[in-house]
Amino acid sequence: MFILRGLAIGTSRLLTGRTQVGGVQDHIPGDWFAALFSGEVATGLFSWMAANGWMATNFAGNPVVSGIPVSIVWWLGLTAVATWVLLCTPYGNWIFASGGDANAARNSGVPVHRVKISLFMFTAFSATIFACIQVMDTGSADTIRGLLKELEAIIAVVIGGALLTGGYGSAIGAALGALIFGMVQMGIFYTGVNTDWFQVFWV
Repeated sequence: MFILRGLAIGTSRLLTGRTQVGGVQDHIPGDWFAALFSGEVATGLFSWMAANGWMATNFAGNPVVSGIPVSIVWWLGLTAVATWVLLCTPYGNWIFASGGDANAARNSGVPVHRVKISLFMFTAFSATIFACIQVMDTGSADTIRGLLKELEAIIAVVIGGALLTGGYGSAIGAALGALIFGMVQMGIFYTGVNTDWFQVFWV
């Protein structure tokens, strides 16, 4: 992972002289694929609520909340799918068994290696979705923007009740752990405390 990260940073600096790649926003308008990772949904509903006095409006008469960000939709959607897989499918039982006792699971006929590889693939898929949303939101890509996100993911699932030893946890718990982690991170900023201190107190 460190080698790949170093290659990404070094290659970017070698080719462009910096780690950022801009100009993404120029290609977003009119692209149907970009709409999957940027913008908001239910904007009409929020406008209707504002027009009927159910939501506050700004000085221009527009709702203060114009819609639900696509990132929230992805977050809830992936959480729902992962929860269904864990609780309602045989594959979910394989996941818990592989994490709890790999040898016992293997002796019971569970393809432990295949389960673990598929979970790593799903982790990579989720990281790709996160990267797409972040790139579309900021309008640029940066090779150092995802630094230490793997550690934050571990912290989120531990806060959500998952055991590092394996065999116990839930997708809903991980989602709530990520929510709590993010709220604490943003809360420190809004309290006026220097955000440089966040990493000292985040756990």
